[in-house]
Amino acid sequence: MREVTSRTAVVAAALIVWAAALTEAQVARTVRDGVFTDAQAGRGQAIYQKQCASCHGDKLQGAQGPPLVAEAFLSHWQTQPLSELASKIRNTMPADATGTLTPPQSADLVAFILKTGGFPASKTELSSDEAVLGKITWPAGLVAAAPSSTAQGRVYPPLGNMAQLMRGIFFPNSNLIFTVQTRDPGAPAPPPSANSQNAGFSFVDWGAGIYGGWQLVDNAAIALADASPLMLTPGIRCENGRLAPVSDPDWIKFTEQMIAVARRTYRVSQTRNQEAVAEATGDLSDACAACHQVYRESRGRGGQAPDPTDPSNKAARCMSRSSAPR
Repeated sequence: MREVTSRTAVVAAALIVWAAALTEAQVARTVRDGVFTDAQAGRGQAIYQKQCASCHGDKLQGAQGPPLVAEAFLSHWQTQPLSELASKIRNTMPADATGTLTPPQSADLVAFILKTGGFPASKTELSSDEAVLGKITWPAGLVAAAPSSTAQGRVYPPLGNMAQLMRGIFFPNSNLIFTVQTRDPGAPAPPPSANSQNAGFSFVDWGAGIYGGWQLVDNAAIALADASPLMLTPGIRCENGRLAPVSDPDWIKFTEQMIAVARRTYRVSQTRNQEAVAEATGDLSDACAACHQVYRESRGRGGQAPDPTDPSNKAARCMSRSSAPR
């Protein structure tokens, strides 16, 4: 009878722990609600001094790496759940030994960052579970909205046209991301062959000699996200000389879709997971195709794409298919 009672008590205790964890994962909180303990922040401080201070500074003020306190830090992270910060630490830090920190160590580091930033501690440790961290956000109003760049800075007329912008920024960086489908950026780069050494300049090979494989993917996604607003620059022209329809609702919609997809691609790249990024390339391809089908691909009979080497096919570039000459 005692044995049955003991087993029942164990099961009941397990159910209570499970229910508490489930409740914690379901309740949305902010970092002002007290999501870590002082002891946990202390463990995080020890890890920080050993693994992070050389890049981010003894007081998290920034050095080689960016600061982890104050406006420069909060303005970047305030719109993202705490799971994104923990993932960034776990998968990409420290820069010279990425992937060596465990989930609990990453959570301890987040606790130390929060305490240093002046957020309150509590009696409950910050969980390392991604579902729980995903429910913890930053309170609104931590950092004032940035002023409009067009109101504060100079606006320069575009030098190139849309085709040159695509060929110089969008095509190479998109293709670099698409390469993740067949090549793991985290794997050692293959040695250059004799043919590749004599093939001339390759910006991908040059970059790979300076930055790590995953950094190339990060940089490509950032380039797409931050260059996409250039598609809305007043006065930019198409390859055929027509003004690009920067005020066209569809043009604006496709530009915003590209920005959103590129930002998501960057976030997925931070996981350092080849399969996840390869899957995300489908969204990137779809974003490109959606715009091309309306503003570039004027398909003929039978749905055949036009010959890209035929100059006459450029006549309708940047014009909506509904208004393009037929």
